[in-house]
Amino acid sequence: MADMHPFVALMRKYCIDYTNSHDQSLYDEIMEPDYVVHISGFDLPREPLYRQAVVDIFQRAPGLGLVVHEFVLNGDRLCMRFSEHGSMPTDDGRRRLACWRGIGLYKWNGRRLTENYVEQDYLSAHRQLASGVPHELDPIHLDPWVGTESVPSDEEAEETVRSWLAKGDLTHAGRHRIDDSLSDAPVIDVNELTIDDLFSAGGRVPFHVVARGPYRGGVDDVPEECVGQDATLLIAGIASVDGTGGIADVHAVTTRMNVRSQFTGLSPV
Repeated sequence: MADMHPFVALMRKYCIDYTNSHDQSLYDEIMEPDYVVHISGFDLPREPLYRQAVVDIFQRAPGLGLVVHEFVLNGDRLCMRFSEHGSMPTDDGRRRLACWRGIGLYKWNGRRLTENYVEQDYLSAHRQLASGVPHELDPIHLDPWVGTESVPSDEEAEETVRSWLAKGDLTHAGRHRIDDSLSDAPVIDVNELTIDDLFSAGGRVPFHVVARGPYRGGVDDVPEECVGQDATLLIAGIASVDGTGGIADVHAVTTRMNVRSQFTGLSPV
């Protein structure tokens, strides 16, 4: 434990002892009483909304697990790029396997978590459960606990990413992965963007934004006549600034299921 940053040690308890062990007795050790999770457009305070949401997902997926792909850490702030996976019931009562990506931006007070902006790719999970064909997990971090080092923040990198986000094109990067695609753009054309959270660890810059603009298509169950109508998309991501002031790569997870809900009234999760 001596080589583990205390924020990472807290996240180890969060990932292994709480999430993967489904032990909801640990809230007071991990989260402040006023901890709040912002996800899919909802603000979930620890009691009772977040707790109940966790009860619900553990009941649906009693074998639910979480794997870490990456931590981005500057000491005061931490971002986790992860996947969740498990078997869940479908509408016909069968259980099918799925895994889906997520990105969360965490705040703490030096002892416990205080706030989290996080998004998960629920549309990908929905599609896997419908098709019966699960995706392969992304490569997991071999040791995020001891293998993560704190890197000082970089205001210049933050300004670079703010300017890049303002242009509304997440694909304008050396490499991009948006949701479960290495080639597709977000499902809206971004005309307006509000930054909820953004920080840096060197040239790595996690962000959470609210984007608005005309729907481009590509979301299950949304009628074609909705293309061009305004929609709102929440995006959590990590951008890497290269040595020339450009964006070398970006990972992003968006709320495509929220867009589905906006146009159809169906569940956003």
